[in-house]
Amino acid sequence: MRNSKLYVGNLSYSATDQELFDLFSHYGEVKSARVIGRRGFGFVEMSNSEEAQEVLKALNRKEFLGRTLRIEEARETR
Repeated sequence: MRNSKLYVGNLSYSATDQELFDLFSHYGEVKSARVIGRRGFGFVEMSNSEEAQEVLKALNRKEFLGRTLRIEEARETR
């Protein structure tokens, strides 16, 4: 994994930034956690790529607020 920013898909529409932050903070230092509107996705930035890889392995395809998360490395925008 090259960076520490993760895309988090299939979020519950009721999910908040704080809930996302709290969930990911069990796996390392969270620099930022943001749910994008009520669109079912968000982004989490961990303090380093190793923590990002660990949380991806731990939480991808796990249930959170009634939905199965889809987590992957965030893509760079051009």
